Amino acid sequence: QVQLVESGGGLVQAGGSLRLSCTASGRTVSANNMGWYRQAPGKEREFVAAISRSGITSYYVDSVKGRFTVSRDNAKNTVYLQMNSLKPEDTAIYYCNPVQSWGSPWSAFGAWGQGTQVTVSS
Repeated sequence: QVQLVESGGGLVQAGGSLRLSCTASGRTVSANNMGWYRQAPGKEREFVAAISRSGITSYYVDSVKGRFTVSRDNAKNTVYLQMNSLKPEDTAIYYCNPVQSWGSPWSAFGAWGQGTQVTVSS
């Protein structure tokens, strides 16, 4: 079974930045449109951003637009999420996953990895 591995999380002050990475065995990342998702304490997991397989097209939810940037390196089978101007409400566990189809509801179709914890202090 393909395992997604997220990394790069940590504790940062509001206004700070983090860069998350997501990789997997095989061509799971490079062969798919990829999404980033997050789950805050006590809340359901939500979609955050997506990048097309080619890397040409991306999509962001309004709450992160202008602050987060998704990118990919298919040669490394890795997708990234650059997070700038972080806010306490960005605190969550962040996950990546291939998206089932391009567009709402941005459903994921792979098994979830462990995720990476992002904590933003005020």
